[in-house]
Amino acid sequence: MTPQSEDEVWRQIVASFNDTAERDSADQPWPDSENVAPEPTRRVVKPSEEPEPDEDSEEDDEDEGHFEPPTPPPLPKIDLPTKLAWVALFGGPAYLLVAAMASWHMEGWALFTAVAAFIGGFVALVVRMGDGPPNDSGWDDGAVL
Repeated sequence: MTPQSEDEVWRQIVASFNDTAERDSADQPWPDSENVAPEPTRRVVKPSEEPEPDEDSEEDDEDEGHFEPPTPPPLPKIDLPTKLAWVALFGGPAYLLVAAMASWHMEGWALFTAVAAFIGGFVALVVRMGDGPPNDSGWDDGAVL
């Protein structure tokens, strides 16, 4: 193609940009029944007029969608060694954090006690966790490979 013919082709493309293409139905890969109308019809939807609800129906609607969950079961009772382990686990670092933020002078024994409490609490909780099945599992352990 020469530059002059390319310019002429572009002019034809631009000139026919808004023209609609007329196709023969034989060229279409779909049946004529699926062709879209050339201009879509517009439909106006008006809101329906509903009667005003009665006072009794408002109360019924409020009760119908309201859900009250059942009261949760009480938390399990924790024995004293477990409580002490949790206090040690969080208490040691908490003391170190407060002392550092308040710029307190800490003795060596206080540092050692806080770190030992943290490590001891962690170890106590891990040891008490156990690997065995729960006591109420019964005689059947399920599928054991």
